[in-house]
Amino acid sequence: MTVTNIDIEFRHFHLFCGLGGGAKGFNKGTARVGSLKARFRCIGGIDVDPASIRDFSRAAKVEGTVRDLFDEDQYRAFHGEAPPPGWRPAMPADIRRAAHGERPHVVFLSAPCKGFSGLLPEKSSMTDKYQALNGLTLRGVWLMLEAWKDHPEGLPELIIFENVPRIMTRGRFLIDQIVALLRAYGYAVAETTHDCGEIGGLGQSRKRYLLVARHEAKVPPFLYEPEKRRLRGVGEILERLPLPGDLRAGPMHRLPALQWKTWVRLAFVEAGSDWRSLNKLAIENGSLRDFGIMPDHEWQAGVLGVRQWLDTSGVVAGRSSPTNGAFSVADPRPENFPADRGGLLGVGKWAETASLITSQRSPQQGRYSVADPRFVGRENQQYGVRQWDRPSGALTSQSTPGGGTFSVADPRMEGKPRFNNVFRIVPWAGTSPAVAGPGGPAGGLAVADPRAEADATYQQTKYRVTGYKEPAGTVIAASTTGNGAFAVADPRPVDDLRSGAHGVRKWGETSGTVQGESLPSNGAFAVADPRPGKATEDLQGNWYVNPFDQAPHAVVGNRKSGASAVADPRPGYGENTHQNILSVGAWEKHSKAATGATHVAGGALSVADPRPAAFGDKRENYQTGGHYGVVPWKGTAYAVPGFAKHDRGNWSVADPRETEAEPLFELPKPDDRLVAVIRALDGTWHRPFTTLELAALQSLVDPDEVAEGYSLDGQSDSAWRERIGNAVPPDAAEAIAGVMGTTLLLAMTGETFMLSSQPIWVREIATALATDQRGNIPWEAAE
Repeated sequence: MTVTNIDIEFRHFHLFCGLGGGAKGFNKGTARVGSLKARFRCIGGIDVDPASIRDFSRAAKVEGTVRDLFDEDQYRAFHGEAPPPGWRPAMPADIRRAAHGERPHVVFLSAPCKGFSGLLPEKSSMTDKYQALNGLTLRGVWLMLEAWKDHPEGLPELIIFENVPRIMTRGRFLIDQIVALLRAYGYAVAETTHDCGEIGGLGQSRKRYLLVARHEAKVPPFLYEPEKRRLRGVGEILERLPLPGDLRAGPMHRLPALQWKTWVRLAFVEAGSDWRSLNKLAIENGSLRDFGIMPDHEWQAGVLGVRQWLDTSGVVAGRSSPTNGAFSVADPRPENFPADRGGLLGVGKWAETASLITSQRSPQQGRYSVADPRFVGRENQQYGVRQWDRPSGALTSQSTPGGGTFSVADPRMEGKPRFNNVFRIVPWAGTSPAVAGPGGPAGGLAVADPRAEADATYQQTKYRVTGYKEPAGTVIAASTTGNGAFAVADPRPVDDLRSGAHGVRKWGETSGTVQGESLPSNGAFAVADPRPGKATEDLQGNWYVNPFDQAPHAVVGNRKSGASAVADPRPGYGENTHQNILSVGAWEKHSKAATGATHVAGGALSVADPRPAAFGDKRENYQTGGHYGVVPWKGTAYAVPGFAKHDRGNWSVADPRETEAEPLFELPKPDDRLVAVIRALDGTWHRPFTTLELAALQSLVDPDEVAEGYSLDGQSDSAWRERIGNAVPPDAAEAIAGVMGTTLLLAMTGETFMLSSQPIWVREIATALATDQRGNIPWEAAE
């Protein structure tokens, strides 16, 4: 008998849908009960952000709707102004249109959570702006219930409302109203928390609040929790991505340009810790006491580098010296290499025993050579020199120095008469020998002359400067100043050589030719005018400033027509007056005395604090928020928020993969922004997560599919990160869809019970969808 599978389609709709992570996950959800197989289809989503809707439409494969869900009062409170002309509040009919006229089986709501987040100070969360944003949770549920309360098929079977866990305290009054509203429409309601990372098998731990509602009349079966899975290390996900900055991964995989001081801070944070690691560093006078930082651009090329024995050598360059690259090898072989290797090519000492004679007595088979200290056969050497008392060698046909020992070391004194003058140089103060005849010995005819190397004529012309009116020396082939009098003392002004460039002509001279561009740099177009522009008494008047030590001029009716100004060298205050106004005290110095003033203009009340903002003692959000936190490569990441930055949580990772740093020719300034590769003390690269990596941790993108391209709408990294942080992880949504599909299939077949090893959802409050928490009475008994 052949069993035919029957496909059952369940429809889902999303309020506050964001970029569509939940919708994408639900579309992948499946379930099976007997021959029934469930699959899911998204019928729409609604959100106020146009960019999110464009992302949603691609992810959910259905057109999303851009719609503001505020009522008028909420709009005024959030925006601080009245709505623009033509604006109207959303109504239930808008929700039905966003679903394209279809009714969903499951509705997923993920309302804005900024007002409930622990990273927002509680005082800020109580403002009208964030209270209006929080109120969207209740209004969204009401709009959804009103949209389908009169539908022929009835209200949605299942409703899921998820948010941050802190909504259970900061938004308790809203949750109570939502629960009461759902019960009024016939739903059994349960609350719990879950970890998206565990049910989705993610590389992050993402704790979330979950409110689950079951329509009592339509869905009697239990709803079981999805199977929990192992949290994965960030390295399991990121190692499948290219290294940050790889152009193949697109613009979302670029590293942010951080300030240099931030890179240094991250390098000193221990993997798995946060900014509090920096408290372990010793600081003296604002500098690290135990560490120094210096650029290593020259060492990157292997300068004075030593390669390992098994490594390949570097490229042979034109100058293969130790300072030009890694051209040395760390040789692990012992110094007694010949002995350990059987004496290969070895030479034994004269007094040592020879090696064992084998059948192959060649130099490469053992130590068969001997360092013989005896003098043997020196007479037969080429270019040899025989001792004076030894007989010469036999005369051969080639009795040349290269053919044998045909030279003699003559020990006889060179001072005999016939040798005294040969090639002799007589001192300048000595007497020269007698001049012999043509047949006599020619010797002692050279004199060591201490006088100048050149004659007077040469001395007078070398580096000589010729007068302007004197004749020059003869022009020769090497007419340089070192070879003669080839310099001249030219009395003409330099400007004359430039055709009067920047020149000033005398009063009696004619001006230069008027050119197309008569600028001072193109010729002598200025004139030295000796005439005063005005009478002397006039020059002492208009706009004139009197020196401080001179008497002022007479005051006239028009202040602009006289010397009414005085150059006053005195300061406006005394030596000790107002020295502290707007002053900023140095961090390591004592503050000034406290005065009655309490504002910056009243004294030196400001301090230049070099510490990061996270180091404040009373900033509890910074104490627990993991700022400047570094996640180990094998550790699990934290939940991705809408502002995943290095100084707002654990958003850096200790990456052990090798990557080449760009040459750094000098250390940057503390506030210079750049992308750097700094090896931390544990040998890894502490760096921020890229936007694409955050999307991969959220399971929004499969690392193995990055080559096909992944991008979100727009060009802003901050906008991308906010949408990614607000998204529901698709893998977690897929797991939820699977258990809900099973429950819906059971309801279709009339089944009211199913055995499972998984706990019933909402374990701590009886059985989530199997009980009505109003009296903790099972729904079967209540009915």
